[in-house]
Amino acid sequence: MKRIQIFDTTLRDGEQSPGASIAPERKIVIARQLAKLGIDVIEPGFAVSSPGEFAAVQQIARELQNVEIAGFARAVKGDIDAAVQATQDAARRRLHLFISSSDIHLNHQLRKSRDEVIKIARDMVAYGKQFVDEIEFSAMDSTRSGREFVIALVEAVIAEGATIINLPDTLGYAMPNEMADLIRTVRREARGGDTVRYSAHCHNDLGLAVANSLAAIEAGATQIEVTVNGIGERAGNCSLEELVMAIETRKDAMQAETGINISEIYETSRLVSRTMNFPIAYNKPIVGRNAFQHESGIHQDGLLKNRSTYEIMDPEAMGISRNMIILGKHSGSHAIKHRLSEYGVEVTEEQLKSIYEQFKKVADGQKIVTDDQLIRIAGDMMKTRPDPYTLVDLQVHAGTQRARSATVTICENEQGVEQSYMAMGAGPLEAVIHAIGQAIPVTVEFEDLELHSLSTGEDAHGEAVVSIVHNGIRYRGTSINQDIILAAAEAYISACNQAVMTAGARQNKREIV
Repeated sequence: MKRIQIFDTTLRDGEQSPGASIAPERKIVIARQLAKLGIDVIEPGFAVSSPGEFAAVQQIARELQNVEIAGFARAVKGDIDAAVQATQDAARRRLHLFISSSDIHLNHQLRKSRDEVIKIARDMVAYGKQFVDEIEFSAMDSTRSGREFVIALVEAVIAEGATIINLPDTLGYAMPNEMADLIRTVRREARGGDTVRYSAHCHNDLGLAVANSLAAIEAGATQIEVTVNGIGERAGNCSLEELVMAIETRKDAMQAETGINISEIYETSRLVSRTMNFPIAYNKPIVGRNAFQHESGIHQDGLLKNRSTYEIMDPEAMGISRNMIILGKHSGSHAIKHRLSEYGVEVTEEQLKSIYEQFKKVADGQKIVTDDQLIRIAGDMMKTRPDPYTLVDLQVHAGTQRARSATVTICENEQGVEQSYMAMGAGPLEAVIHAIGQAIPVTVEFEDLELHSLSTGEDAHGEAVVSIVHNGIRYRGTSINQDIILAAAEAYISACNQAVMTAGARQNKREIV
């Protein structure tokens, strides 16, 4: 199979997303994770743009000796000098030069003729070749350029020593067949075109970045330029996780493969999302919240019988916790019984019927029914309290002139004992989490909090989703309330209850065996 190099530009093109700037000291954290993911080439930034950017590129080049580093530069001597200097300590490096190739850019931005652009490109590739052996040349906006000029430009830079030709769809304008035809034509007709490697850098303005990148591979490209979560200018770039999993899932059809460690995909996605403060859309392929979740009763029944009925990928292989069934008004009784059994709650058919009827009433009034709510419904129908801990009361004190503090009253349901706890925090939520933590007898890591508005107006409800980790397993609790602090507290207790109950269910199964 053809080996496709993955060139990651999250830290350069991705950071150009409006509002997505990364502090230089955080770039190295993401770069380390990209190396762990198995990225072939990292483009860590635009060294000439600022001293902080230069220092970040330099640190990444010095530390990550097992990844090729690309120094990004316009076809300008000052840019090249900065890129070369910043990457000089890399074990493997390349210079990535670019200049516009479309008449739109030449006439209205560069204000130069085609002959002038060819001369600049030729001179700057020759200048860069003094410092590095590997030079990647990008003909920016190539999909909106005349074919004859793109070929002439490529011939000129190949003659001066360019080793990789990147044909970017800078505006996300091309159709897949056009992208493939451009690469085939340049490879075939440019002098020396068969002596270099080809790359594609596709933007997503029409939602075709992944499709165009796959078309480029079929046309002979052996490198694709991507960003984590598809971030980047305007609508973003080709999404790393979508491209990699398309190749992985349809490997036989593509006759191609990558060197990506797919088990690190989800962790990389979350790290970039948190660092850049860019939330991931619910329906984002691969890493979105709904990507491997099902509410339809028909789908849930099929999944419980055989995962392949409605899944073409294994989420756990990508580091995504298996939580494929979402409980809502479309869910069936089989899913309800299965979810309760995961927490060690076994019910008879008669009890299940009563629980399901009450579940439907709750589900009709809101978008989803949380695990915590389901356990309470089951407890009411069975006259028991299967959930270990319940939040009885919450008091929070916050303000500009005082410390944030929280007092919670928690009921330990097995013994029926209520006890109050108090804690301080930098913010009201931190104080609440610290207070609740005193009541829970297991060690958990508070990993993440998502807050979502479910409506508008003064009476809007918020949904809180809390993720925790216990013994290496991720648990997620959800709650809906007008008070977002209360919603977050309930979601945290729900996640902790899941950890306690799931551990107990596993222990009981081991004892029975």
